[in-house]
Amino acid sequence: MASAGGAFPFLEALKEKVLLFDGAMGTEIQGLDPSSADFPDGRDGFNDGLVLTRPEWIRGIHEGYLRAGADCVETNTFGSNRIKLDEYGFGGRTVEINERAARLAAGAAAEAAASSGRARYVVGSMGPTGQLPSSDDPDLGRTPLDEISGAFALQARGLVRGGADALLVETSQDILEVKLAIEGSRGAMEAEGRRVPLIANVTLDQYGKMLLGTDVQAAYTTVSCMGIDVFGLNCSTGPAEMEPSVRWLDAEGGHDLLVVPNAGMPRNEGGRAVYGMPPDGMAAAMGSIMSSCPRVRIVGGCCGTTPDHIAALRAVLDGAPPAPAAG
Repeated sequence: MASAGGAFPFLEALKEKVLLFDGAMGTEIQGLDPSSADFPDGRDGFNDGLVLTRPEWIRGIHEGYLRAGADCVETNTFGSNRIKLDEYGFGGRTVEINERAARLAAGAAAEAAASSGRARYVVGSMGPTGQLPSSDDPDLGRTPLDEISGAFALQARGLVRGGADALLVETSQDILEVKLAIEGSRGAMEAEGRRVPLIANVTLDQYGKMLLGTDVQAAYTTVSCMGIDVFGLNCSTGPAEMEPSVRWLDAEGGHDLLVVPNAGMPRNEGGRAVYGMPPDGMAAAMGSIMSSCPRVRIVGGCCGTTPDHIAALRAVLDGAPPAPAAG
């Protein structure tokens, strides 16, 4: 995918070094101890809505990860496709919410770049709709495909309009939904007259399968020819469980790769997911993966990770020579 003005700075940066994403957003929000009054219309748990009511909180979280050394921050829009926003009564404001979130992140990134002299990037986060279009589930498998694609298209329009440097389809558990998100994103970019790089992530369990049974080989084969720029794995497991799939992708010799694991496998403690991998342990595990898989060009943290995890990854990246880029 090429821009009217030439190569994309985000993709050019991948040729020079491994880019570091930020860590978890939800745990940082919970650390601020929000009450129902902090959320739009008192809708407790509507984290994405905080870009409307508590933008300073979200800006502060971005700034914390940038101080820790992140090259890229993800927008607070994981659940901001129209289908998910409809659950809170905000589907009609999909474009606005995504645009605001992108502008918030862009402001923090620009300030960090100016103070550090190092480029920073904004990545538009696009999580799943909660539907499973590949399944015959009576509740989750009946949403029309064009409705799902359209929900992502609206989200992508807001993110692109707000200045995102790349779009990230993430934490995907149904490969058909990934395809619909890619199609919606590409249509949105055409409509907005602005193209940005597109990253497609899938989420695998500890056995290397997506929720509906798709393995990494099938997932990659399905979307690698759809004009994406980076393929990746995120969430669900820690680095160790991801490593076999990452090794297969690296050996495949195709796209640049993203690897963004949780802070280890979750443990259930009193009904709450707890992630026990400390920053130095995660950094060591990711360092091992990067040293043996040179096509890994983006790393970061998902559930359970904090600015301390990102700072530890920054130290690993700064202490090692950059790996060659794909191609």
